[in-house]
This record gives sequence, structure tokens and C-alpha cells, in this order.
Amino acid sequence: MILKNIKIVAALFLIATILSCDVDRVPETSLSDPSFWMNENDLKLAANYFYSRLPTLPVTDDVWSDDAFGTGPNAISEGSRIPSATDANYNGNYTIIRAANNMIEKSSKTLTAGVTAERVNWYVGEAEYFRAWSYYQLLKRYGGVPLILKTLTENAPELQAPQATREEIVDAIYKDLDNAVLKLRTATELGTANYGRISKTAALTLKAQVALFEGTRSKFHAYGDPVKHLTIAKEASKLVMLSGEHSLFKNYFQLLQYEGEGFANKENILVKQYGKGISESTLSHVAQRNLETGVANPTKALADSYLMNDGLPTTQSPLYVIPNNTAEVFKNRDPRMGDRFFKAGDPYIGSAPVFTVPPLSFVKTGFANRCYANINDWTLQRSYIDMPITRYAEVLLIYAEAAFELNGSISDADLNLSINLLRKRASVNMPNLTNAFVAANGLDMRTEIRRERRVELALEGFRYWDLIRWKTAEIELPKDVLGSYFFAEFGTSVIPLLNSQNYIIAQKGSVRTFNPARDYLWPFPINELALNPNLKQNPGW
Repeated sequence: MILKNIKIVAALFLIATILSCDVDRVPETSLSDPSFWMNENDLKLAANYFYSRLPTLPVTDDVWSDDAFGTGPNAISEGSRIPSATDANYNGNYTIIRAANNMIEKSSKTLTAGVTAERVNWYVGEAEYFRAWSYYQLLKRYGGVPLILKTLTENAPELQAPQATREEIVDAIYKDLDNAVLKLRTATELGTANYGRISKTAALTLKAQVALFEGTRSKFHAYGDPVKHLTIAKEASKLVMLSGEHSLFKNYFQLLQYEGEGFANKENILVKQYGKGISESTLSHVAQRNLETGVANPTKALADSYLMNDGLPTTQSPLYVIPNNTAEVFKNRDPRMGDRFFKAGDPYIGSAPVFTVPPLSFVKTGFANRCYANINDWTLQRSYIDMPITRYAEVLLIYAEAAFELNGSISDADLNLSINLLRKRASVNMPNLTNAFVAANGLDMRTEIRRERRVELALEGFRYWDLIRWKTAEIELPKDVLGSYFFAEFGTSVIPLLNSQNYIIAQKGSVRTFNPARDYLWPFPINELALNPNLKQNPGW
């Protein structure tokens, strides 16, 4: 028992050291932990730290994009931000990288303590996954960054390292993920007991995500080798599809409810897990309360992207009738819209059990976010609904987009393997997306593939990065941020700014900018530039 307590204290000390090291530098230092790394439990404890650094609820990243608006303007979305002294996105990811480097190097100690190579590799694979994950987060934001793949001493020359190229960062990510795939267990092998840990298909999916991002970004920003990355994206996503480990969950709305939790839901690939209930309240969130008060309100631009249930846009469908009230907005629409937007009659909150119209004092767009809505959790003031970070649906979307962007076309067979599975899950009445349907209705296949991604992953934090990689942020972000038509049922207690067509204006485009020479990359934190003179600020900042 004494030895066990010593090990627990050592693990806590190790994690505390990781968190408390000076992260205002390229945050890599060698940890002094000679009493650790003595058995498999030590490895598992160290690996568990990575899961504590996964994103948390509520998801508000969409306020950077044209899909959501908060209670007020967002500096990223409107183009008004300036370089900050520090940035948790920079330091936090290097903190994970440092912990991964340390674990990868120290794991060999457990081999000498009698732990089998197979079991050591399970946790080393997790460390490699999270190192790749963190470099991907850095790449998306800053482009090339210092590439640190080993633990460093306080005086290591690598602390003054310049940025590696984008290609060097991406290749390092691919290498880590290829190694991780060889070491990790399948989702089936992990089973219920180890549900939530990184699987082989999670590593393959991250590889596909990175490759699609860099492949499309290099294609539309005109640099690098798009074909290389798009080929990797298609191949990695296809391997996940062929693995037999994953399938779509039966109910789209329930993906973000308790019904969608656990090993039985084969759509979940990576999940941020919360507690089981009050009796096991290890971690909880208040996502619904935050969303109710307006931290990420859907916009008209997102609402307009939902098709009618005949597969046509509202601008072309004979089913579309100009609505007279908020309920009619959802009439004959893709049901996923009503799963992510509150509509009249939905269960709402304890003080208003049935939803009527959005309260404009909070919901600045007149469209209310329904993600993670659970009336019992609202009353309890805490929720334990898990957060899906990566779903199998995204794998299907990656496959379809990569296939199209590689060739400028996509076969009906590939559409049936991907997008049409999502449409059938949404509604059995939705027609398949086919080349003939696109041609007959004057549609554009790329637009429809992107539309499917937008609505399937709506309000899950993807849209901003899609605008960045497609090089369409300069077009979409400077526009007026519009909300719902201002129907009479909204009342007169709050009268928002309206345009000439009576739509709510959450923010005028005249005060929004996007500088394509600057804003496709984020600024490095000022403190990092001062600490490392070889780190050069991104253009325009």
C-alpha cells in the first residue's frame, strides 16, 4: 500500500511538473523522474494526462466563422485581433509535446522492469498520437513551427530553433501516426473496459484529417504537393472504412445525447468523456447553460445551407415556401437542421419546458443552438454527456472530398460509400447525391460535397478551418452576419438591428475585415518572439 501511494504521488508530481514548467519558451525540458516508469501502471498514468488536455464543452469555435455568432463580436471572425503576449494554443500544445517526448523516451525503462514490448507500445502509441495531434493544432494556426521531437535541457540549442517548414511538420505528423497505428489496439480490442483510449482507427483518422487539411490548403493556396496529401487522405480514410470497426449511429440528434455514449456507438472514434452521474461526478460540464445564454448562436448562413428534403437548395426547390413564423422555417428541410437548431415544441429548460421562440436578449441571431440540450441536466446545472471529437461521419466526408479534389470528379459508387450514407441516416426520403442529380438540377458537385460537410458537422467546430483551407474566408467572413427573419412572434421587448429584408443583423459587414495576406495564419505570441530571436513573426502581424 505504501509503495502504491508513493507511485500515485510520483505520478501527480510528474504531471504537476509538466504543467508548471516555464511554457513561455519553446516548452521542452527534461523531467527528473527516476522513481517513475517502473511498471505498466506508471505508463498508463502518464498516458492518462494526455486525455485531460482534450478539448472541452461547450464548442464555441464556430463563432470564428460564418456559422455562429456569440453574445458579441469575435475578434478572429471580424478581423480585429492583434498579437497577444501569450497564447494558450501555442504553449498548451507544446506542453503536450514535451510530455509526449518525455514519455516516449522514458518508456524503455519499463521494458527493463519486465513489462512486455507490446504493452509498452500501447502507451507509446498514445503519446505519438498526441504529439501528432498537438503539431496539427499548431500547424493549422501558425504554419511552420519549431519541431522538437526529444526532451531538452534548459540550455539546449534547440530552444532557439527557427520554424520548420510546413512540409517538415506534416511529415513528422505522418511518421508519428504511422508508428502509432502499428502499436495501438483496435477499437474492438480496447472494448468497453478501455473505451475512450486511442485506437488504430483514431490514428488513421487523424492522419486523414491532417492530409485533407494540408492537401486542400496547398491546392487552393497554391503551394506544395496537394496530390501527395490528398492521396494520403483518401487512402487513410478508406482504411478506416474497410476496418469494420466503425459505422454510423442510428440517430443523428442522439449523437450529442446520453444515448450516443459508450462503446456501443461505433460512430465515435475520439470522445471527451465526462462522469457517469452525480455518484461518479469526476468531470461535468454546463454546455447547455452556456449555449442557452448565447455563446454560439447559429446564423442565417448556416440555416440557408440546409437542403429541402427533395435534395435541392431553398433557392431551387418547389417545396420551399416563404415561412410565416419560426416553426415554418423547418418545414420540409433536412431534419439535421431541427436536430441542431431549437424549434417550436422541443423540450427546452426547466423554467420554460417547451421551446417557443429564441430569447433575443441572449440569442442574438434569433436561431438557438440545440447541441447537448437536456432538460434534466439544465435543472441539475451540470451535464455528463460526452463530447464526440471525431466521428466516423467525418471519415466518410474526408473520403468524398479527397476523392473529388484529386480528380475533379467523384463516382456515384464513392458517393454511395460516403455522403449518401449520411443522407440516408438523416432521412430515408432524402434523395441520393449522384452525378445525374447534380447535372439535372444545375448544381455543382464541389459545392454539394462541402455543403454536406457543413451540415453534418454543424456547430461542432469545423467551419472556420474549412474556410481557411479552402481559401474562402476572405469571401465569407467580411459579409454581414445575419440571423433569422424578424417574425412578429419575437415580440417587441428586444428590437434588433434589421436589414431591408427584415433579417436580424448580428454584425454589419462594414466593420468586419479579412486580410488574405495576413489572416490565413495566426500571429505568434510576442513573448515567444522575445525568447527565441530565430522565431519569425508570420507575415502582416
